[in-house]
Amino acid sequence: MPISLHNVSDTAKGYNDPAYWELHDMDFRWTDEQVAFRQRLRDILAAALPADWGEKSRYDTSSSYVSQFSRTFCPMLAREGLLIPHWPVELGGGGMDPFHHWILGEEMFYFGEPRSYQYMNVNWVGPAILQYGTEAQKREHIGRIASGEYIWCQGFSEPSAGSDLAALTTRAERRGDGYVINGSKIWTSGASLADYCFMLARTGGPGTHGISVFLLPTRMPGIDIRVVPSFMGQHSFHEVFFNDVFVPDEMLLGEQDKGWSIVRSVLHNERIGQPRYVLSMRVLDHAMNLLIERGEDSNLARSRAAQARAGLDSARWLAMGVIDRRAKKEPVDTSTNIARYALVTADRLVADFLCDFLHDDVVADIDPLISVGFRRTGSTGLAAGSAEIQLNLISKHHLLLPAVA
Repeated sequence: MPISLHNVSDTAKGYNDPAYWELHDMDFRWTDEQVAFRQRLRDILAAALPADWGEKSRYDTSSSYVSQFSRTFCPMLAREGLLIPHWPVELGGGGMDPFHHWILGEEMFYFGEPRSYQYMNVNWVGPAILQYGTEAQKREHIGRIASGEYIWCQGFSEPSAGSDLAALTTRAERRGDGYVINGSKIWTSGASLADYCFMLARTGGPGTHGISVFLLPTRMPGIDIRVVPSFMGQHSFHEVFFNDVFVPDEMLLGEQDKGWSIVRSVLHNERIGQPRYVLSMRVLDHAMNLLIERGEDSNLARSRAAQARAGLDSARWLAMGVIDRRAKKEPVDTSTNIARYALVTADRLVADFLCDFLHDDVVADIDPLISVGFRRTGSTGLAAGSAEIQLNLISKHHLLLPAVA
């Protein structure tokens, strides 16, 4: 079996070996600074996470335990300069390149993301506010995000507007010096844990040209949040209802009716915002070790595990290509969609492997790594844009295929 991401320092075949990352015009050799940064993160995590982290957290980003843990963990990261290392220095960040941010994500996701949903804050909520927000909005939100104080959720999907986000119908009607919002959202991750919601509402006509973005406290009068029970996690999914919610003008992000450009920026960062393959690699290694211990590591099991691991390695390579483009400040292109679909394919291979060779463990829901592996890999093709949407975008913008009526 390939070696684990967290056990590579003593082998030339590991991911930290410079030769591993040479690929045509992309040079993924880690610098000494990046290697030291990764080691510092590992030292911090080793000291901060309790010995029974796996049992307590069950690697569930949406659990009450992980959410509460993040309320002290993220401020600690902020004090260490490790919460927003990729942000500009003048905003409290470290001024580091996107690869440092990606290394941070890999190390955090290996443990199921102890930042809880605050990873969204630093990945795209904060950057969106920095790019499109007023000075007052920046003063209100950026300091809190940078210090690890608040959790945000994303109010995008609706019962009739999931992957086709431009079909959303939640409406914000102009009223005096603000808006009155009515409608609903669904599948909103972490909504009952969050302090603020980055939400979309229709302020104009149909399609993408009449959508606006609002920054709402989740405890506003008229907002009703309900947990949607699921196997994905404790507070992974929610319904959010807006009943005559009055929103003052200062909560509008950017210009009215022109929120789609913000959405596109957000979705680009979200679709390759988490190195999900890291946890899948850990799960796959753990699963294969269980089979070896039980004497059930058949040739078929080894072959299937190798196939899944090759898929995860490929997904990592493609994600690194996206990060490379960010580091070079190149324009957004379909490489993001391709990398996302590669991850979907690889995660499905892991999910199938778990079901075929460790089905009793999956059903028992006792081993935290096996359980989270199945839950996470089973949802990859839905979260952050469905697999089919990624294929449509690849077909249209990368392969330039004609639309089919």
